[in-house]
Amino acid sequence: MSEHLGAKVKRLRKISDLTQEGLADRSGLSVDVIRKLEQRRRSSATLVTLHALAEGLGVELTNLLGDPPGVPSTGEGDPPQLVAVRRAISPPLFAPPPEPTRVEKMSLPLLRAEIADAWTLYHDAQFGRLMELLPDIIGDARFVAAVGADDERAAGQAALGKVLQLGGHLAIRLGKTDLALTSLERAIDAAGKSSDPLLAPMVSNSVAWAYQRQNRLADATNLAIHAADGVEREHANDASGVRVWGGLLMSAATSYARSGDYDRADEMMRTAEKAAVRVAKMPAPEDGRLVSVFSKSSVRIERVRLAVQHGRPEEALTLAKGMRLSKDTPPSWRTWLLLDVARAHTDVGNAEGAVKALESLRRVAPTWMRHHTLAVAIVRDLWEMPMRPPGLRSIAEFLGIAD
Repeated sequence: MSEHLGAKVKRLRKISDLTQEGLADRSGLSVDVIRKLEQRRRSSATLVTLHALAEGLGVELTNLLGDPPGVPSTGEGDPPQLVAVRRAISPPLFAPPPEPTRVEKMSLPLLRAEIADAWTLYHDAQFGRLMELLPDIIGDARFVAAVGADDERAAGQAALGKVLQLGGHLAIRLGKTDLALTSLERAIDAAGKSSDPLLAPMVSNSVAWAYQRQNRLADATNLAIHAADGVEREHANDASGVRVWGGLLMSAATSYARSGDYDRADEMMRTAEKAAVRVAKMPAPEDGRLVSVFSKSSVRIERVRLAVQHGRPEEALTLAKGMRLSKDTPPSWRTWLLLDVARAHTDVGNAEGAVKALESLRRVAPTWMRHHTLAVAIVRDLWEMPMRPPGLRSIAEFLGIAD
């Protein structure tokens, strides 16, 4: 059972030797908000509130978000699969480099296909399987990046950068932001030696996400905007360039929203939505799995998320109503949309609508839902309502929080 958000706030507040009034002053929140959380009258909070609490408590955002979907923390050492990922990302000092594990598969096209398949596993939230495969793929990419003529090594560095970017994403999902930044910094280095001019800005977008998880919102904003400006100057007329630029714009908008500037974030998201309409008319890249996730659907999903996080549930439901997701929308984005819709229905008091969204989420991503702290928090909030809607008990029992 994951720790209740209010219990976390109270525990971290006492560690910091703060009163509720002191935490309110440092975080810019009202004492009433903090009191309601600690009294467990609410099980969740908007992401803007969570960022403010993290700032006031002097902790990373992940300390409040709890265990991410994937491998829940047990308080013990890293599992062997994660240790292997760590060793692949950051090989041991003073040790000979490992031999490639699959010499017969060392062609660049096959390696790129393996990396694309690994990204598909990531977007399907199959983190356990991805941890098993990633060390070998990273090792193979290091080998390809070190052999052959100059152009072959440059193409190999592009593959290495892309798989190290994936390592960074996986580490973020597992709550290991320091490992994520190590992997992403090495991905940036590989990008600089590669033949792909869009790889560095794509990795920069991932670094911005890691900064957001660490509550470094200004750093995330500045990085995303700087990278977006560079892409707009050099690659404004090709589909891959617009996709990367749009993803960076969405990232900057997210940081603005979490910093409290929702109007600026909404303006940027509307600009991104127009770009998504334009990119849909352009020729598709050869393998979109290796380019930023950016489409009309992804922008609209992110707009719904920002509205929910900023305490605008009615707007979120309006944005989500009648959405038709494009076929290339990753399953992980679909699950996030259902979760955000459930949160929005809960916030407006529509318990039946929330349960309907949660039932859909349970059908499409049961393991993801069971390990996700926000899903648990939403069900807890619904469980405390005077009238429990039909279907709620089944979901609460599934998550292990029924009376």
